[in-house]
Amino acid sequence: MKVMVLGGGGREHAVVHAFSKSKITTGLHCCPGNPGIAKLAECHAGDPCNPAEMTGLCKKLGIELVFAGPEAPLVAGTADALRDAGILVMGPGASGARLEGSKAFSKQFMKRHGIPTSDFDLCTNLDECKAALSKRSAPFVVKADGLAAGKGAFLPDTFDEAVSICRMMLEEQKLGAAGNLIVVEDYVPGMEMTVLAFTDGKTVRILPSSQDHKRALDGDKGNNTGGMGAYSPVPWVDEKLIKKITDEILTPTVNGLKEDGIPFIGVIYAGIMIKPDGSLSVLEYNVRLGDPEAQVVLPAFGGDFGEVVSACAAGRLADAEWPGAARVALGVVMASGGYPGTFEKGLEITGADEEEENTFVYHAGTKKDAQGKLVTNGGRVLTVVGIADDLKTARDRAYARVAKISFDKCHFRNDIGDKSLKAK
Repeated sequence: MKVMVLGGGGREHAVVHAFSKSKITTGLHCCPGNPGIAKLAECHAGDPCNPAEMTGLCKKLGIELVFAGPEAPLVAGTADALRDAGILVMGPGASGARLEGSKAFSKQFMKRHGIPTSDFDLCTNLDECKAALSKRSAPFVVKADGLAAGKGAFLPDTFDEAVSICRMMLEEQKLGAAGNLIVVEDYVPGMEMTVLAFTDGKTVRILPSSQDHKRALDGDKGNNTGGMGAYSPVPWVDEKLIKKITDEILTPTVNGLKEDGIPFIGVIYAGIMIKPDGSLSVLEYNVRLGDPEAQVVLPAFGGDFGEVVSACAAGRLADAEWPGAARVALGVVMASGGYPGTFEKGLEITGADEEEENTFVYHAGTKKDAQGKLVTNGGRVLTVVGIADDLKTARDRAYARVAKISFDKCHFRNDIGDKSLKAK
């Protein structure tokens, strides 16, 4: 099949890489792509959030299967337009994308269908926010309703800080329309994990488990980020836990979508907290692969990625071979100095292009400058992945590869995977 991947970050590089190894792929394209992706696929300029433009591009290229990487094109309805044009798409239409596009919608969906999640209040003004916060104790959880490029969730430690964050969104409009409605919810303690599952609206299949590291600094300190590293599979996630997650979260989610008349073909990302008593709570839904989770889950997956995606997009996921995890992968995000705050772009990157066995460097925030040099172009610049038969070796390989890459003011966490290694 001729395949198009929409997006240009580290997740999309991992998706393109997985498709490049599939026996179904006869032509591989990406829009807009990045310098790393360009080594594996033909990249095209364009806006994935423009449904008409993407439909025209895919028809012109004879694309048969589209994989939507980020959430914004899905919320914009690009998948709907492509399906109307007769093209297979891995990704929900705009109605299903609301699970991620609106935190308020997703919380109400979970409450309606009995899916475990924390109690919450929806607030449209500062007085409502103060009332919702006063019912809770620190740490507080404050979220923008809409898409905010990974910058809409906050965990303030004090009431005053929480109020300031609400004011920043509602009155100062720092997050634009995304912050016009605010979700204030209970804090849930426990161990966080990510579950990524494929569904064709009938069948659910779970990809290898993963654990993301959200805080910017070692020891889970510093600001929340889009993710500073991940590993897959998670050693302490056993079949009993997977069954519990399937029975209590994934199956009710798919059934709830059906009940609400929402067609859904694509990825269900469930951010889950395992509470100290062993019970589950859904922190959030996404409707696409996570980043940086995709960069470790896809290398760990033992199946033919192209085959399972095409089967899912065609509504026959139940027939696809699904072997689960074959290896262990651990990824370290190399970020720009200052991320997730302000940071400088255009800094030369060295050592990222050399190939090395059992490692892979996924490009996220990179570009080529006027002289053809690889330079930084975002907060999260690279995800460096080590692959092995065990977590420790995968970790060692990832950090050994990180040591060979440099750019000015680079920072990364030194403790990715440490909790599971110590627990083991």
